[in-house]
Amino acid sequence: MGKHLSDAELRRYHDDGFVFPIDILSADEALGCRGRLEAFEAEHGKVKYAMKPYLTMLLADELAHHPALLDAACDVIGPNLLLWDGAFIIKEPHDDHFVSWHQDLTYWGIEPAEGIVSVWLALSPVGPENGGMRVIPGSHALDILPHADTFEADNLLSRGQTIAAEIDEDSAVDVRLAPGQMSLHHGRVVHGSKPSHSDERRIGLNFQFIAPEVRQTAIDNDMAMLVRGADACGHFEPEARPAADLDPAALALVAEVARRRHKVLFRGAEAGAAELNRRYGAA
Repeated sequence: MGKHLSDAELRRYHDDGFVFPIDILSADEALGCRGRLEAFEAEHGKVKYAMKPYLTMLLADELAHHPALLDAACDVIGPNLLLWDGAFIIKEPHDDHFVSWHQDLTYWGIEPAEGIVSVWLALSPVGPENGGMRVIPGSHALDILPHADTFEADNLLSRGQTIAAEIDEDSAVDVRLAPGQMSLHHGRVVHGSKPSHSDERRIGLNFQFIAPEVRQTAIDNDMAMLVRGADACGHFEPEARPAADLDPAALALVAEVARRRHKVLFRGAEAGAAELNRRYGAA
């Protein structure tokens, strides 16, 4: 048994490359978090896909440090945890946006894969009807497959990156989560999502946790936040927790992280430079 995951859940993660559902928040707690998020959005605008919201939003910071969530991540990658990235991943009702089949580690630059785990925490009901994640079991055992950049307008991925190989969609598993539940998935597992055909907003908060032994291979000055245990390696510059929502120092830090990460996420994408500049601005 792990700190939070059962033996069966750990086996499923290692065999399939993902596991769900994992209970983290009660239904009332999840509803309260959703209310706080939507009140923040009503005042400051939508937050979906904003980089590292845990640096600028107290709600995201609190959830990133939730003991049960961290226990589950520790069960997979060990007792010491750094928080490398995260985002609110939201689809509005009847949203045509989708996520093509891809493997996360294709463009992140961090390795080894065994020291990385992704969390997807639901603050609304999640399933195929509102564009929930779909996963190919066992695909984490594959190497990184060739990906093609499409820059499709409705593709939520930064480069529209799509696996340039046949995917057996009949084997795909739909990730179904109730508010307050989460999934864990491996950085090489093949996954994607379809558009939403629901009246229900799909709201999730995604985190990437890494062990201190993980390295960034694409740049020399990446950043991460220590959230559990100790960092004896020092491969990442440390980030501080926010003092308040939209603290000016935190906003400046996120802008600097975005500048550095742009070089990682879009390296090798010179052919799409005009589209990248249109969608994200110059590096």
